[in-house]
Amino acid sequence: MSAQGSPSASGPPPPHQEHPSKGTNPLRRTSDRIESWLLIFFMFALVLGMPTAALGAGLTAYESSMRAVQTQSAQRHEVTARLTSDVKGSAEDAKRQAPVRWTDDNGKVRTGTTLVEPGKPKGATVQVWVDRDGTLTEPPMSTLNAKATGWLVGGMVAAGVTAGFFAARTGVRRLLDRRRYAQWEAEWVLVEPVWSARFHR
Repeated sequence: MSAQGSPSASGPPPPHQEHPSKGTNPLRRTSDRIESWLLIFFMFALVLGMPTAALGAGLTAYESSMRAVQTQSAQRHEVTARLTSDVKGSAEDAKRQAPVRWTDDNGKVRTGTTLVEPGKPKGATVQVWVDRDGTLTEPPMSTLNAKATGWLVGGMVAAGVTAGFFAARTGVRRLLDRRRYAQWEAEWVLVEPVWSARFHR
């Protein structure tokens, strides 16, 4: 049997054709590489920085609000007061200001106005909050308010960091695009005469 035409008799195998490695694309410009690296950097900054910033800001706001809760709770207390006039309206209406009277810890009768549900008659009792001076004030901030403040601040910081990421990425892309357009224009100035000369032969 003849060996002619067999793989062993056809000469050495053709040289191995290696595929160009990633990143050696001749059409890939320096600005493309810069944009790619900056995008990776921004992504790391977003993934690592956003949770850290949001958590830190949220905890700081929560701790600050909890100190306010403790301070207000120590400086304010609730007393029972009586309405000095009828509060007109139905129960479905919003609360409205009404005059009240109460006796403070020193036995002194005090008066003021506070928000009361409509429909209550004169002489009805209502609970009001007063400070150390016996002046009507708002109820102290609650722990729930402190938690809500922490979540709100943390969410706002997370949104701000995310918006900053997209703004930075857009700014970098526009800057690089401007550079690319300038390069294309400069190259076209050199290529256009040669290209146009083909149609005048």
